[in-house]
Amino acid sequence: MPDVEVLSRIQFAFTVGFHYLFPPLTIGLGWLMVIMESMYHKTKNKIYEEMARFWTKLFAVTFAMGVATGIVMEFQFGTNWANYSRFVGDVFGSALAAEGIFAFFLESGFLAVLVFGWDRVSPKVHLLSTWIVALGASFSAVWIVVANSWQQTPAGFHIVGEGAARRAEITNFWEMVFNPSSLHRLNHTLIGAIILGAFFVMSISAYYIIKNRHMDFARRSFTIALVVAFLSSWGVLFSGHLQAKKVSETQPLKLAAFEGHFKSDGGGAPLYLFGLPDKAAREVRYGLAIPGGLSFLLHESFTKPVPGLQDLTENEEDWPPLMATFQTYHLMVAMGMFQIGLSTLGLFLLWRKKLFEARWLLWVFVFAVITPYISNQAGWMAAEIGRQPWIVYGLLRTSEGLSQAVSAGQVLGSLVMFGFIYLLLFAVWIFVLNDKIHKGPAPAGGPHEHPEGMGTGFLAAAESLVDPGGESMSAAHDK
Repeated sequence: MPDVEVLSRIQFAFTVGFHYLFPPLTIGLGWLMVIMESMYHKTKNKIYEEMARFWTKLFAVTFAMGVATGIVMEFQFGTNWANYSRFVGDVFGSALAAEGIFAFFLESGFLAVLVFGWDRVSPKVHLLSTWIVALGASFSAVWIVVANSWQQTPAGFHIVGEGAARRAEITNFWEMVFNPSSLHRLNHTLIGAIILGAFFVMSISAYYIIKNRHMDFARRSFTIALVVAFLSSWGVLFSGHLQAKKVSETQPLKLAAFEGHFKSDGGGAPLYLFGLPDKAAREVRYGLAIPGGLSFLLHESFTKPVPGLQDLTENEEDWPPLMATFQTYHLMVAMGMFQIGLSTLGLFLLWRKKLFEARWLLWVFVFAVITPYISNQAGWMAAEIGRQPWIVYGLLRTSEGLSQAVSAGQVLGSLVMFGFIYLLLFAVWIFVLNDKIHKGPAPAGGPHEHPEGMGTGFLAAAESLVDPGGESMSAAHDK
């Protein structure tokens, strides 16, 4: 049986990876809903209201899954990573409290108005709710990324205590928030979420077009998402480049592992497109490289040296796991380049008015939704594996963060339990999504009209919800 550290890392990676299927989608989809509902308010065209209503249903289902799966991770901090929690408690406490107060409460509070308030509050109030929910989802990401970035590039703190009681204590809150990697990582994460939202909308819309269903709805939804996908796909390329340059300054070992760069020979460093890093041979086997490419990306020079793993430390125990770091990083980049190419081709054919006749390309868009999922997951894995062997970079090794009272058998048992429960939750999510996609959007101006005599303010909405003789929230929502 693997030891408790390996099992605890697998368990945390599994639960975080599963949770990370949902928040990026709610962030990206939330901003697309803002665009669609804003267009309804500007044009008064009912088709945009129909779009906003339909995508809100899918947003709500995904949001619920994100909340349910996120709770488990906080328990793991206490059960499996007690020493780590003690060390970072002062830092993470403030960041996670800010996430709960300024983001989650804001997002979840107005979610009820967003989902149930279509026929109960005025259109302007509903649009405001959509904006607030989208902002709340993004603010949640802000504080989570800040906390994680502090682990990558700690700042604004000092160490108090000794031995097992040693912990980080904040000395400057804003230095902690704006630590050297926060903004670059936040930009990259948020843009990656928007790409996922856009590809999600394009996937379902393309399916409707292929099946000749809801054609006006699907074409307009696809067009909005395609423009967003094009802009965000190119945007993530530039944000990724800036982030890589920052990693080379703050975590050079991670950057060297990303690129399989073992040693500087005094000249330019190659940029590998793919390959298999061989730690023993100190080279990348079966690789294809652009000579001097890494030097050019980091220093705008094909000949300026870039320090390799050996140059940074001879102690191989301080090197990140090379194969996993290299492959997940390159997988993220490959998926990102695919998204750029596909969205650019789609926009070109849309301009030539040939996109919706190209059924083969529409089928590609149907399945291409998997690519931003892969790139988001692979990017997160590359960042986290590349930080090893440190759980807090340069301060606390992962092996030092473990709880002392948990056995390998207990962790394995809970991992099996989580696997079963998450498999069940995933099946429920897919079933509900499939059901809503199969039913499709309700016709604009049809069953969503305000019930006769019903007001449109908050008080009127509350009055109808508590009226014993009135409709239930779910019944109102289904209208």
